[in-house]
Amino acid sequence: MKKDIHPNYHTIKVVMTDGTEYTTRSTYGEEGGTLQLDIDPTTHPAWTGGGQQLLDRGGRVSRFNTRFKGLVGATKK
Repeated sequence: MKKDIHPNYHTIKVVMTDGTEYTTRSTYGEEGGTLQLDIDPTTHPAWTGGGQQLLDRGGRVSRFNTRFKGLVGATKK
């Protein structure tokens, strides 16, 4: 491996939105630094599955449902 081209890989503390902390290795910041998360898997809807709704803007969902109504599983029952 070439020398002096790799980032410094060190230990940091990660603080989740609920206050829990864990230690990991990263190239972020300095040795012993803290990474404060604004979004994490315990609160974001992409991981928790909550609060997401499909909005029909301009009839796109309606057109899709009409076009593919004959396919099994293509539309919501």
